[in-house]
Amino acid sequence: MQPFRPAPAPAWPSHQTIGEVTFAAARYESDADTRPIFGKVNLNEHGVLPVLLIVENKSNQSLLLDQMKVQFMVPGGIRLDPTAPKDLPYLIGPKRPNTGPSYPVPIPLPRRKKLNPLAEVAIDSRAWGAKSLRPGESTHGFFYFQTEWRRKSYIYISGIREGRSLQELFFAEVPMDKPEDAKEIEPAAQAH
Repeated sequence: MQPFRPAPAPAWPSHQTIGEVTFAAARYESDADTRPIFGKVNLNEHGVLPVLLIVENKSNQSLLLDQMKVQFMVPGGIRLDPTAPKDLPYLIGPKRPNTGPSYPVPIPLPRRKKLNPLAEVAIDSRAWGAKSLRPGESTHGFFYFQTEWRRKSYIYISGIREGRSLQELFFAEVPMDKPEDAKEIEPAAQAH
């Protein structure tokens, strides 16, 4: 598995800066998006939307991220919590035995056991794991939401605390629409 180093947070189209901390979020939907990160598996085909979160701390104080909460906000006020990577393999139920015709079947040849695609090592190793963030540093990782992409959704981030005072600092709302999403709705808007 190759290392994954995303661009700095301000370089992403979906980002928000609060004080000296920048948050960026990107959804991964297509095979072209997911293949370099997760290999052959496209989590979206299994009802899971991977969202990359990047946090860049340009302040002079450490940030505690151990109580940080990230939610996927859908238009209409619906909040979705992420699914832990260790729970993803259980989203795909066990295969049922074949109850086909009862005629004689040739001697079965040993088959290679098919692995659960949501049990990929890359899914767990690329998940968010940061507990703190020192001044001048950045961190990143994926959150996994059991949903499909919806326009005008955003990532809501809360629970970040200052390292010295332990006081909660702020919350952030990072819109998830890409510039091409706006282009998709422009022709419909012009028709009216």
